[in-house]
Amino acid sequence: MKLPEPPTEKSFPSPLHHPRVATVIGRWLGIAVTICFLTGLFSHFLQQTPSWLDIPTRPASLYRVTQGLHVLTGTVSVPLLLAKLWTVYPKLFEKLPWPPSRKALSAVFERLSIAVLVAATALELFIGYLNTLQWYPWPFPFKETHYALAWIIIGALLVHLAIKLPLITANWRATPADRTPLAPSEPKSLPPAITGLSRRGLFRTVIGAGTLVGIASVGQSVPAFGPIAVLAPRKPNVGPQGLPVNRTAEAAGVTTVEADWRFAVNGPQPLSYSLDELRALPQSRSSLPIACVEGWSQGARWEGIRIKDLLELCGAPEGSSLRVVSMEKGGFYATSELPPQFAADPLTLLALKLNGGDLDLDHGFPARIIAPNRPGVLQTKWVHRLEVLT
Repeated sequence: MKLPEPPTEKSFPSPLHHPRVATVIGRWLGIAVTICFLTGLFSHFLQQTPSWLDIPTRPASLYRVTQGLHVLTGTVSVPLLLAKLWTVYPKLFEKLPWPPSRKALSAVFERLSIAVLVAATALELFIGYLNTLQWYPWPFPFKETHYALAWIIIGALLVHLAIKLPLITANWRATPADRTPLAPSEPKSLPPAITGLSRRGLFRTVIGAGTLVGIASVGQSVPAFGPIAVLAPRKPNVGPQGLPVNRTAEAAGVTTVEADWRFAVNGPQPLSYSLDELRALPQSRSSLPIACVEGWSQGARWEGIRIKDLLELCGAPEGSSLRVVSMEKGGFYATSELPPQFAADPLTLLALKLNGGDLDLDHGFPARIIAPNRPGVLQTKWVHRLEVLT
């Protein structure tokens, strides 16, 4: 029995696999990936700030917006990536030029760059989504791997764009009557669709899928969509005192707070306070969101002592930064650093109250840091000491 011939690129004549379709969907995917990359870069620099960069403290909710966009565009990229791969998969059956030549080498290089781009993007989206669930079933560190993959994706994307630039340019503004054929030997007039779905119908389907997953997840940072945020791992208003909790006191090893607990400031003039003494100091209020790297955020009302007032009380020089030390037992964020602009901002508090009541233990009782334009992981909980850094 004669075996069937293996498929070739011409075995897929549908106009939905045309470069014009791939260009349009690629344009949408490129926008989503670019926004996701830039907002992710901002988040990384907030957590590991280079010495040459001063992160602003205002707008106070900037991180809430950027990280919400980061997770949203990453989520929307999933259906866009699947659609993009579907439009171009017939290229997998294209035969490489033979015998070996410069053209063959270029084709091999192109396929390798695409393989790197697709693999890195798929892995990035996969581990990024699991991070929103706070599930890490792998031995490597998430933050460093996520950051490295982002640069690999951008590098592979630039190589891919450089290779495909002539084809992209030819199909960027093409009309149905003037499209670049799949191959020079093909006629300008495209065959009728055999899928039952028109080009416009495909675009609407992809836009609809992206919009659906976006709306179903963005509710974790946009309260108006909260009731229908079925894909969001967090409901922003669910938790003690109306605020979600990522790391509980039990997980941090802070199960009780001793009656003789004291708060200390290590500075030019060391300070030490009991909880009652802290409450007796002048109190300030700030309305600031908790915005977490997983994409959820929720506004809240905080009350406590301004960090800038504590710096003045201990005689710290102007422009001092602070190391914040938690009672948390281990963990990557048992300590954090407050750069000078954050320590001096009047909105930055050593918070004692949340939404009108004393802090819940899971929210950092007896004291925590709250500052504008900061990731939630740096809003250190269970604080018992500040160290002035000069």
